[in-house]
Amino acid sequence: MSNRNDIECWLTDMDGVLVHENRALPGAAELLQQWRDQGKPFLVLTNNSIFTPRDLSARLRASGLTVPEEAIWTSALATAAFLEQQMPGGSAFVIGEAGLTTALHEAGFIMTDTSPDYVVVGETRNYSFEAITRAIRLINKGARFIATNPDATGPSAEGPMPATGAVVALISKATGAEPYIVGKPNPMMFRSALNRIGAHSESTGMIGDRMDTDIVAGIEAGLHTVLVLTGISDQAEILRYPFRPNEVLNGVHELLEEGPVESEL
Repeated sequence: MSNRNDIECWLTDMDGVLVHENRALPGAAELLQQWRDQGKPFLVLTNNSIFTPRDLSARLRASGLTVPEEAIWTSALATAAFLEQQMPGGSAFVIGEAGLTTALHEAGFIMTDTSPDYVVVGETRNYSFEAITRAIRLINKGARFIATNPDATGPSAEGPMPATGAVVALISKATGAEPYIVGKPNPMMFRSALNRIGAHSESTGMIGDRMDTDIVAGIEAGLHTVLVLTGISDQAEILRYPFRPNEVLNGVHELLEEGPVESEL
């Protein structure tokens, strides 16, 4: 797709696109309202599996953005949907927070540390050496290894902090097993999001701030991709990759109907 006017549905990343350090970025509130006024379905996507959609909706509201919980799709929800499809009524040993455990419970999974079908690792701020050791032993005994997302670090006010990918690397090194990762850049996360809102890839756009997750996964899922420069990537970062988004914009404010005309690549 080369014409933005043909887009009927939108997927958008959250951090670096709509918000930065719990503050709404310029044009974010207006863009969400524009989609609502136009009746365009949209989902806010995030690789963060710590929070439930209800939690994230409240956090976004505190930032000045109105996003109902049903319009939020997390890597935890995508992981739960994937596992429910793979093994309905299965069991899992989980390293993660409420966003992940709630999603798995609602998908019909049983949480256990006794012969689980899966070991599922997600984001948490309370990594336990005991839990990591248990995960390693369960994987060695045959549990399938799943991770919500590959991000090695996450942002904080004090600087980067270790995230899911860092802990997954520790477990992989100890077991020799590589996890199946459901979240971005796996295009499966986008396909499950499309299914959630009944959208088609040919008429859906994806807005992100990372070339290595948002854009590559959007391209592989067949979406119209928009990179904004309010987050991780800058022009120098774009040049490092062999692929290009359909559009590069300074921010989501340029997607407003009265905003500047887009620059196509």
